[in-house]
Amino acid sequence: MGGCCSCHVSFVGQVHDVECEGNHSSDVACKRGRARVMLRGSSEFVSMFSQKGTKGINQDALTVWEDFTGQKDMTFCGVFDGHGPLGHKIAQRIRDKLPSKVSASIKQSQQNFSQHHDANVSDGGTDSEIYVEDQQNMSFASWEESFMRCFKEMDEEIEKNIDTDGFRGGSTAVTLIKQGDQLIIGNLGDSRAVLCRRAHDNNLIPVQLTVDFTPDVPSEALRIINCRGRIFAAKEDPSVNRVWMSEGSFPGLAMARAFGDFCLKDYGVISVPDVSYRKLTRQDEFVVLASDGIWDVLTNSEVINIVASAPKRSMAAKLLVNHAVQAWRHKYGFKVDDCTALCLFLKD
Repeated sequence: MGGCCSCHVSFVGQVHDVECEGNHSSDVACKRGRARVMLRGSSEFVSMFSQKGTKGINQDALTVWEDFTGQKDMTFCGVFDGHGPLGHKIAQRIRDKLPSKVSASIKQSQQNFSQHHDANVSDGGTDSEIYVEDQQNMSFASWEESFMRCFKEMDEEIEKNIDTDGFRGGSTAVTLIKQGDQLIIGNLGDSRAVLCRRAHDNNLIPVQLTVDFTPDVPSEALRIINCRGRIFAAKEDPSVNRVWMSEGSFPGLAMARAFGDFCLKDYGVISVPDVSYRKLTRQDEFVVLASDGIWDVLTNSEVINIVASAPKRSMAAKLLVNHAVQAWRHKYGFKVDDCTALCLFLKD
């Protein structure tokens, strides 16, 4: 149950999603260069579904880019959970712009390596002197640098074009790039990525790939307090600690890292992603990326078992969201958060 505590805005009339800049061949997918971009639906390896809650417009957004950067074995996945008055627009802008930024950064890194490699060879050097493996497999340091730079540029774009006064909200982002047997995860906020592994006894084991960056994380709380931010729960939601400015009763942010929320950037909230790497094994079945509407009511084990129980891959994300909505209604009655899930299957 994240987001801003004190931002309540009514929208009149119909609100349309930001359209992808590519040429859609259908309402599900379009082409961006040599990549195939999906905003919903399913494919051979992906299942996606999002359902708005009871608070108004759905502020979640998600995307999958197959053949990312034009490479057949590379896929980009992202789930973005907006909050605040313009949270839906911020999440949509990130969905549409961040993958392009990351793609361009990766291509530039590969080009720089190629030039460095050619110069090294011409000087009599050997391949063993090069830090990265080859043009298609960058070092983790290069991946991390690309994510850091692109998230920073994305945040600056939001400040310039959407949240000009600093009080219009923000968005989380949990992103993943799969290249062959490698996973690179970039996480910001309290959405989550969980890997499903099949043990030798055939039991399914959840492996949480990301940290929920809330004020409850000690290192996050320390940074916020050192920046004069305050952390406490609101009376109407006593179970959730939130971040507040040094004075006043706003904005009440339930996370310690996010895009936007510029009114809190001087008080310890940052837009720096946590970037991590994982090498896949034969035991790894699929990865679930989801907004906190899923994780607030379902455990990691429940999530992977629901996905694994789907009769078809294409039904997995919708089945998971339906279970989450039922759990919300059982626990909280009418109150239901936006629920968004993206399932990336790792095997044929």
